[in-house]
Amino acid sequence: MDVGLLFDLRNPAQWHRPWADHYARALEFCEEADRQGAGGVWFTEHHLFDDGYLPQPLTFAAAAAARTRHVRIGTAVVLPALRKPAQLAEEAAIVDLISGGRLELGLGAGYRVPEYQLFDTDFRRRFARTGEVIAQVQQLWQTGAITPGPIQDPVPLWGGFYGPRGARLAGRLGIGLLHISHAMFPHYHQGLVEGGHDPAIARVSDLLPVILADDPEQAWSRIAPHAVHQENTYRALSVAGTGMPEPPLLSPDDLRAQPADGSWADLEILTPQQAARRIHERISGLPVRHLLFWADIAGMPDDLVARNIELVSRELPALLSEEFERAAVGR
Repeated sequence: MDVGLLFDLRNPAQWHRPWADHYARALEFCEEADRQGAGGVWFTEHHLFDDGYLPQPLTFAAAAAARTRHVRIGTAVVLPALRKPAQLAEEAAIVDLISGGRLELGLGAGYRVPEYQLFDTDFRRRFARTGEVIAQVQQLWQTGAITPGPIQDPVPLWGGFYGPRGARLAGRLGIGLLHISHAMFPHYHQGLVEGGHDPAIARVSDLLPVILADDPEQAWSRIAPHAVHQENTYRALSVAGTGMPEPPLLSPDDLRAQPADGSWADLEILTPQQAARRIHERISGLPVRHLLFWADIAGMPDDLVARNIELVSRELPALLSEEFERAAVGR
């Protein structure tokens, strides 16, 4: 199990910096994560966000691959239904080549109607189309139908799905599930069996809604406006094109509300020690490969981003190991 950092490259108007400077700074943070010993740097995809949410993660992943040497280079996620299979297979192969075989390709169906309209693709068939493209990419690589092919054989693929249908789809395709959930894992396991795959290959990973800081309360006061922007834009844009009313806006207090079942709040600012305990509680018993943390929340201050990267990369892994060792001794 390793820990990595997820970048979405948001650049909201109220904290805006010139786009070229913003992208250059993000690449510097990727280099810093590599120097600090992070397990990976990951990139995600959305289109038509006013704050410039990263629209082409594989393009940025290629740049990050060229600037790093050790971290895994991941996507969480690319939307395959918006691409031709050969296009996705070629672009991903190039990232794997540039990185020297470090690609982790996370793929998802998405949830926004305007994104599918932008690419003239049927939103109603998004799950079916996603499965079809993933299977075709696998076939293109296996048969050498595109050149050059990736270094890794196979490239680790991940399904970024959150419901039972998606969990079973990931299983049937024989790929990892980019969602850590005790409730969804049986559906994923069922899919592996249905697809004729050995259930022993099961593996899960996920993005955790966590930022690390030395003083969480002090950091929260500075991060809260950015977190509110992030969450409220997700909520508003999730219903765009559906005819549904926009959900009510959330406040900083809403974001910190702890669910009664002990699951994650919308965003938690924690010390590494607090995070290690919380993570152990949530993932114990599952075959976890990657834990992802936000590198940045909607343009939050650079000093908090840098410290978060340092704590995630250098301090948290050892603390997680200690938590699991203690649990093993206690059994």
